[in-house]
Amino acid sequence: MPVTVVRFNLVEPDATPASLSARYKAAVEMAAYADDRGITTVQTEEHHGVANNWLPSPFAFAGAVFGATRHIAVTVSAVIGPLHDPLRLAEDIAVLDLLSGGRLITVAGIGYRPEEYALFDVDWKRRGKLQDELLETVLKAWTGEDFEYRGRTVRVTPRPFSDPHPLLLVGGSSKAAARRAARLGLPFFPSAHLPDLEAYYKERLLEYGTEGWTMMPSAETPLLHLAEDPDRAWAEYGTHFLHEARTYASWQSGDIRSAVKSAATTVDELRAEGVYRILTPDECVAQGLDNYVLHPLSGGMPVDEGWRSLHLFCENVLPRLKD
Repeated sequence: MPVTVVRFNLVEPDATPASLSARYKAAVEMAAYADDRGITTVQTEEHHGVANNWLPSPFAFAGAVFGATRHIAVTVSAVIGPLHDPLRLAEDIAVLDLLSGGRLITVAGIGYRPEEYALFDVDWKRRGKLQDELLETVLKAWTGEDFEYRGRTVRVTPRPFSDPHPLLLVGGSSKAAARRAARLGLPFFPSAHLPDLEAYYKERLLEYGTEGWTMMPSAETPLLHLAEDPDRAWAEYGTHFLHEARTYASWQSGDIRSAVKSAATTVDELRAEGVYRILTPDECVAQGLDNYVLHPLSGGMPVDEGWRSLHLFCENVLPRLKD
């Protein structure tokens, strides 16, 4: 059966505190509904200081999801490692791992927005070294044993539920990210379908004498929305998808590669491009994808329309994917 994912980044341009609170609560309710119907994963992410309210605190959101669900995994893809205190991050992930019984998956990247580093007064030029320190520290911290950290002996408790530690992947689209993952014996999460980079990672595993594996997006990883009438949905809601696509694309420099990067500047271009797809249930099943990523609240999508999309997927698509 394909992997099924519901993605939430809680974007809402021009939100009020009340409307954003309703959106957050709806997302948790959607996660519980998806869990009851057998969807595999909730995916969330981290960005800071964005005018459209992009979610800045994925682990807090993950905790709410775990409290409302029993089986579904939550993937944080990705946490911007250098913006976090390593010891506090180790604690937070350990607590979520215990709370969820091992359902948290963390992808650690270094980000690509200097503005986020400036917000937290973190040196952009040191991001690689900071990421190395963070990954090395959390791995030591999760042993529950004393270790040396910045010239002093520390110990982090509690130990996580997962053995030997919570699932932690190194994300990125660079050789430096692949080397970092291989050196530490951590799995690698390329940010797009990059077979050459996967091969480079495997070569570095041999060089370092470590073990690891790759979780790589498929060649096609569209963001899906379900509707009985896609033409109507594009006409009414296409601007929400375009807003998110344009925001995300504006952050991407030429050397950043992403499975969901769009070059569209109009709704018509976005529809033709295929990164975002509005499909009927029959069309969705016919996609034959390895990963079905539903994005019900994309770009400030009205909550009611997000629910319609999720219901159509769970009631009219998901049972047929299991056959």
